[in-house]
Amino acid sequence: MLVYGKQIFFYILEHHKELINELYLAKECDKSTFAKISSYGFKIKKLDFKTAQAYARGGNHQGFLLEIKDYEFVSLSELKDKKFIVVLYGVSDVGNIGAIIRTAYALGADGLVYAGDKLAMEGVIRTSSGAAMDFPIVLNKDILSVLNELKQKNFYLYASDSKGKLIHTLEIPKKPKVLVLGSEGLGLSDKIIKKCDECIGIAMKNNFDSLNVSAAFAILCDRIVNG
Repeated sequence: MLVYGKQIFFYILEHHKELINELYLAKECDKSTFAKISSYGFKIKKLDFKTAQAYARGGNHQGFLLEIKDYEFVSLSELKDKKFIVVLYGVSDVGNIGAIIRTAYALGADGLVYAGDKLAMEGVIRTSSGAAMDFPIVLNKDILSVLNELKQKNFYLYASDSKGKLIHTLEIPKKPKVLVLGSEGLGLSDKIIKKCDECIGIAMKNNFDSLNVSAAFAILCDRIVNG
């Protein structure tokens, strides 16, 4: 799995060097930067710009690329003893997914369930600024089964919807919680919303009906975690 960009390059070097298979540079570094990279003991492979662009599939690699081990998803059973889990259904934009994971990790959520067949972890790791490397993620396309299992474990399930009860007016129960979010276009189906214990939304002003899903998540996550 190839990841690129200066920030994620150094994050993985500093925190997860055991996952690195190959290290590539496609630019000349100053002496201190090169010395820092060399200090980790990896053989540095130089790439020309055209090859680096091909490796990064046209992405902005900034001259820093890593080939790392594939991301290892966890099973749902590994999250059942946690306090706060995020479930994403229908969210496909890698930038949004990465931003959600970064916020979830920063605010203290314990893991994420992505309801889908696959997830492009190269992009998610990059757009989460590396947070996905330290955040347990479950890949399970059967969202109703996931919600049933979590409900049986006494989780309180929140569905996010623009027509839901305003989050700032609610008292958050002191029990394990799940926050379920859908895509901006389709949101969550009635079936999924009915499966949850409560449907919540955010107070909007200026006659605007919705926020970007990652921005909405940040607000809801903070209110759930911090009250």
